[in-house]
Amino acid sequence: MTFNELNMAEPILKAVREKGYDELTPIQQRAIPIALRGADILGIAQTGTGKTAAFALPLLQRLVEERSLEREPSAVAGETVPLRRERRGRSHGKSGRRAIRSLVLTPTRELALQIGESFADYGKYTGLKHATIFGGVKQGPQTDRLRRGVDILIATPGRLLDLIAQGEVELGNLSHFVLDEADRMLDMGFIADIRRLLPLLPVRRQTLLFSATMPRDIVALSGSVLRDPVRVEVTPASSTVDRVDQRVYFVERPEKKSLLVSVLRKQADKSVLVFSRTKHGADNIARMLKKAGIRSEAIHGNKSQGQRQRALGDFKSGKVKVMVATDIAARGIDVSELHTVINYDLPDAAETYVHRIGRTGRAGRSGVALTFCSQDEHAKVRDIQKLTGRKLETVSCTA
Repeated sequence: MTFNELNMAEPILKAVREKGYDELTPIQQRAIPIALRGADILGIAQTGTGKTAAFALPLLQRLVEERSLEREPSAVAGETVPLRRERRGRSHGKSGRRAIRSLVLTPTRELALQIGESFADYGKYTGLKHATIFGGVKQGPQTDRLRRGVDILIATPGRLLDLIAQGEVELGNLSHFVLDEADRMLDMGFIADIRRLLPLLPVRRQTLLFSATMPRDIVALSGSVLRDPVRVEVTPASSTVDRVDQRVYFVERPEKKSLLVSVLRKQADKSVLVFSRTKHGADNIARMLKKAGIRSEAIHGNKSQGQRQRALGDFKSGKVKVMVATDIAARGIDVSELHTVINYDLPDAAETYVHRIGRTGRAGRSGVALTFCSQDEHAKVRDIQKLTGRKLETVSCTA
């Protein structure tokens, strides 16, 4: 199926063509027509499947349609009249500014910024306005943007609740709500914040919930936020991207550093994302690589937002080829030509491995995932193989 077959507004299709999109991914093919009808969706999809476009494009289309219905041409040339009495005032909130009509809730600032960039790309010819808000930075620029009026708000839970309490965010006219990365919300302890937010949303709304996995708490949450949802599942939660070549090096922990240097020197022209379990470990790896003459950047929760954004910008532009990151910081890394993911430390949960390697092999491209496994991590490799149903190819450290 192509995007032209979706019968969306030309300003949206024009932006999609400029992005070079033609064929829909499986999640887009299944979710977009349902979302365009206004139905609620329970979506199960891994990272790298085109999920952001699967909710961003239909939201933009529905907002364009809603805006066109606000007024219709009258019999008197040059005048307009309200289409229906109940639609009066919906385009503006109590403050008189443009009302927020769509809310996208996501767990991390990096993901929020990534989603904001997608709305900017897809909606640039529609005249719709969006804002991205998250914690860890001064709120002034964010509130200034909100006061100018936005149609679409992308937010992390904490900052959103803070600004609602301050009266800076009004959600009374909301018609679309997206809960993205719901399982990561659970992992990061945001479920309580979500439950605080739900009573503040209009009962009549379209809700789209996306999650890579469906633990019991997410199943329960979906039952409370969705109304007669259509379940959209394109791949099993435990599956990994078929195009990712997955290999494991069995190596003692002290030897991981020299192995990493050796691997990176062989891939000097490739973009590589290295995962560390801890913030301290990420900094140590970056310092070690610098001593070895390999330029890299480390990002984690202790870095300022400015530092993280500069590092991500350099990585996405190719100025820096190696990024060292913790799991939380890496959730918003979306580099279309990321070649290799390296698990320097194995994650505690096998499901996290699936998320990690999903940073490569995106949008139909191939990728490589390398895992450095020390003696104390063998059980974790077994858990990964059991979850994915796939045996990792063993590679000699001298290869």
